Amino acid sequence: MDPTTELAKLRRHVRILVDLGRVAGEQTPLGRFLDQACVQVARAVEINHAKILRYRPRTADLFMEAGFGWKEGTVRNAVFSADLRSPPGRTYQTAEPLVIVDGAAAEQRGEYVFSDVLKEHGITSLANVPILIKGAAWGVLEVDSSVTRDFSEDTVDFMTAAAALIASAMRRPEVDRSNLESTTALVQAQQREVLLREMQHRVKNNFQLILASIAIQKRRLERPEVHRALEHVANRVNAISLAHDQLAPGQDLRTVDVAGYLRALCASLQTQVEIATIEIAADEVELSIERAVPLGLILNEAAMNSVKHAFGAGGGRIVVKLESGVGYGEARLTVADNGRGIQNPRPGGSGQKLIQALARQVGGNLQQESSAAGTTITVIFPVIA
Repeated sequence: MDPTTELAKLRRHVRILVDLGRVAGEQTPLGRFLDQACVQVARAVEINHAKILRYRPRTADLFMEAGFGWKEGTVRNAVFSADLRSPPGRTYQTAEPLVIVDGAAAEQRGEYVFSDVLKEHGITSLANVPILIKGAAWGVLEVDSSVTRDFSEDTVDFMTAAAALIASAMRRPEVDRSNLESTTALVQAQQREVLLREMQHRVKNNFQLILASIAIQKRRLERPEVHRALEHVANRVNAISLAHDQLAPGQDLRTVDVAGYLRALCASLQTQVEIATIEIAADEVELSIERAVPLGLILNEAAMNSVKHAFGAGGGRIVVKLESGVGYGEARLTVADNGRGIQNPRPGGSGQKLIQALARQVGGNLQQESSAAGTTITVIFPVIA
């Protein structure tokens, strides 16, 4: 690119960032500001598709909060996977920018999976950056091209600056807080909420650093068995991260809505699984984070074991149940598949050992039944907050 064109692009980027900063500081409704931000980013990058995705902890996915250039009914309806094989999911999980020049080639190599929305719009290239609030990803800013193209470092830098302005708008007060300060109880509740969000941001940031490190190792090491092992570790890290997303602002800031946690975990697992459908029915149960995480990891291990070993080419079904009021102050977690059963049981297998250890952590009684009709893993555990 000649110097004159480069200078013109730089000036355009600066001008648009100034406009975004001005609008971010005004009392524009948040939804309208996000839509305007997508338009401005598309103008700056000279591209026909841009979007802002917001992570939803309850469903463990990325929701299209705003967009430009998409078909009618896509914006504020489309949902994208937040797992590491999804381009925006990779950026959300690792809090690192991502550029994909040839989407078809990336899919063929098994590195990424493009969503149906991107395929419907003929997207071949994309660039995205995380929207960070207090160091942790809130969501993703992405631009998409239906023509194969690369994205320069200047473009990624511009998008990173635009994402910072979007984050600043997310933190501004949307309502007058003066009335809330009239009651001590409400003020204390608000302070607990702030403390919780602060802690969640810090914890999320730590998990994103771990997942970023795993992604780097995957790029360096090409052996399939190493990739599978690292993906397994990443799944476990994600399961723990989702538990922190479900923390409720109680007195001790440590209580997890276990039903919501397991639903979010199932939604996350479903995006990674093609040969099985995952169904869940969950009663309302609250536990401390220390007790909720082992249950999530048990579900993660049991479901992934089913996916790997239980089904043939026709696929199958995994049913998850969380039942309260079982026995004397106990609850029951069941993970059942309709696969072919355990063909060659390995009592000393690492997956089985991990599930047994996790069940002991929650003081639970683990049972496993397997036949030609499928495998069922059950954990009955005391409900202690």
